[in-house]
Amino acid sequence: MSSESKEQHDLSPRDSTEGDDSSPSGIHLEVQRESSTDFKQLETNDQCRPYHRILIECQEKSDTNFKEFVIKKLQKNCQCSPAKAKNMILGFLPVLQWLPKYDLKKNILGDVMSGLIVGILLVPQSIAYSLLAGQEPVYGLYTSFFASIIYFLLGTSRHISVGIFGVLCLMIGETVDRELQKAGYDNAHSAPSLGMVSNGSMLLNHTSGRICDKSCYAIMVGSTVTFMAGVYQVAMGLFQVGFVSVYLSDALLSGFVTGTSFTILTSQAKYLLGLNLPRSNGVGSLITTWIHVFRNIHKTNLCDLVTSLLCLLVLLPTKELNEHFKSKLKAPIPTELVVVVAATLASHFGKLHENYNSSIAGHIPTGFMPPKVPEWNLIPSVAVDAIAISIIGFAITVSLSEMFAKKHGYTVRANQEMYAIGFCNIIPSFFHCFTTSAALAKTLVKESTGCQTQLSGVVTALVLLLVLLVIAPLFYSLQKSVLAVITIVNLRGALRKFRDLPKMWNISRMDTVIWFVTMLSSALLSTEIGLLVGVCFSMFCVILRTQKPKSSLLGLVEESEVFESVSAYKNLQTKPGIKIFRFVAPLYYINKECFKSALYKQTVNPILIKVAWKKAAKRKIKEEVVTLGGIQDEMSVQLSHDPLELHTIVIDCSAIQFLDTAGIHTLKEVRRDYEAIGIQVLLAQCNPSVRDSLTKGEYCKKEEENLLFYSVYEAMAFAEVSKNQKGICVPNGLSLSSD
Repeated sequence: MSSESKEQHDLSPRDSTEGDDSSPSGIHLEVQRESSTDFKQLETNDQCRPYHRILIECQEKSDTNFKEFVIKKLQKNCQCSPAKAKNMILGFLPVLQWLPKYDLKKNILGDVMSGLIVGILLVPQSIAYSLLAGQEPVYGLYTSFFASIIYFLLGTSRHISVGIFGVLCLMIGETVDRELQKAGYDNAHSAPSLGMVSNGSMLLNHTSGRICDKSCYAIMVGSTVTFMAGVYQVAMGLFQVGFVSVYLSDALLSGFVTGTSFTILTSQAKYLLGLNLPRSNGVGSLITTWIHVFRNIHKTNLCDLVTSLLCLLVLLPTKELNEHFKSKLKAPIPTELVVVVAATLASHFGKLHENYNSSIAGHIPTGFMPPKVPEWNLIPSVAVDAIAISIIGFAITVSLSEMFAKKHGYTVRANQEMYAIGFCNIIPSFFHCFTTSAALAKTLVKESTGCQTQLSGVVTALVLLLVLLVIAPLFYSLQKSVLAVITIVNLRGALRKFRDLPKMWNISRMDTVIWFVTMLSSALLSTEIGLLVGVCFSMFCVILRTQKPKSSLLGLVEESEVFESVSAYKNLQTKPGIKIFRFVAPLYYINKECFKSALYKQTVNPILIKVAWKKAAKRKIKEEVVTLGGIQDEMSVQLSHDPLELHTIVIDCSAIQFLDTAGIHTLKEVRRDYEAIGIQVLLAQCNPSVRDSLTKGEYCKKEEENLLFYSVYEAMAFAEVSKNQKGICVPNGLSLSSD
């Protein structure tokens, strides 16, 4: 055994655990309420104090150049063998892995029950959210059906419900309305649905001369946006850029969803009142819409208004009861379906459309339309809109899948979720569908009703298929005001986020500000701009936190090797002549001046001391000038100064995650300034990245490696030993010439 290994092997646990910055159990600290107590001596005889240098041998890093790296990656990923092909297919189609192992007795009842309940809830919601997306009701049913089937094949989460989502429907609707206006369609005029044409071909509108009616063009735009969003999501999975979602914090997403909820509510107001108004788009659409509503309030359809109020009086209390007694109910009461059926019957037999001009859903065709490729000519117009839609859809899907996987003790593959949600958009875009993602409300229902596997999605799809093949035409007389009420009632969860603000404020004021900024910009500006503002402001807050981070001087907890802030805890022990400084942030170009300012303020400012010494030296020169023969001869005078009480500064680098070039230069400058006044600077608890940066940046020479320590305790012990045994090299004076 080598001498270094033996020395390392003989270290006591006390030496080998140095640098732990957290307070271990058994050490009780009293939080500081007043100024720190005076220094205490740690040991009565410093010269008898044992000092052990911790030696750790670094792992050897293989020097692989770029060419070798590329070749190795290509060899790993471009091999073709039966086993590799099988693994690739099984990885892309997770259903082939779990379905053969399906436990029929254990899982089938829960999957069937949850699938039925979610399918029943999806029928009215799919029709209602179609209005939000600017589409005919049947397209919402198509979207939910295909999404359920495709996610069953490709998804890795057992519990999330993939289908229509209000926020994405709103974003699709805004894009659709903008393109309709650009194409010259009258938003106030509703042309016959494409679904009324048996062969699904485009119509010739004789009044306008266009070879496509309004609803046909709307779904062309919607499916093209959906196709592009799916392409983006698959590309993100292919290039493994899922890290984009980490920039969408919980506070940002929550604020965005709440802000868009106000926009959704505003867009449904005209249906509640039975007003025939064009949809407002662009910046400030929320305010513009309400201005139009109040200007036309005298045109309110009383039949639609009464229907809206009655539906609200039924849906709101029953939804609250469902949530209040969800632990006691085996399945939630399908109130929405009951209201839809009752309202459809009342509208049909009461002839509300004929007698009161109430707006109704209209004809919903049965069966499926022939597939149609997206409109390639529209891609340049909608490509930018699809970026925000794809990111929001992916972020919500992955966050929900990971949340429920953690709750139920299994794992999901985020990259595969990208592929799954991407193909849930690409494939349905050829079948007259619009964008989908996971939805929290339906996922919670799915979980609470006993869902066990992705098979419940097939049951949901069968319910929707039954509606599409048989039941859909029966919703002809359903009033749009009822659909608007269903949409608004489902916004309760997002609007309730206001109740969480006091708790969020107590936990993190910065997150609360991010929430408010994102919410207000999403509501008052637009959804896309709101998302962009939220991301930019969130990044600015991250930079702001690192630009002015916290720093403090540390003291030793009695009878331990733990160091804590002297401004936060009482009765901490510090050594005379030694200051231990902690900086809680990466050290880089943005906060380098903050680092120097905090260090100089809490220890001593070497610049001011050198200036004071220079002034004293000049005064001394004037007093000791020797004049010979009437001629004043100035000569250099060696001046001595008493050493400073402070002889060592230990910088605790445990909270410094990385250094850039500016950070290394700053540490060099600080060390040089302090050494000029006789104070040595030691660095402790540097992580491997920081140590590597210091080595490459030539912070210290080979013989000066003792300036880097693996623990603060070791650095402090070294400072005491070097002071008592060798002494600190302090300048005897400054050599100055008089002016």
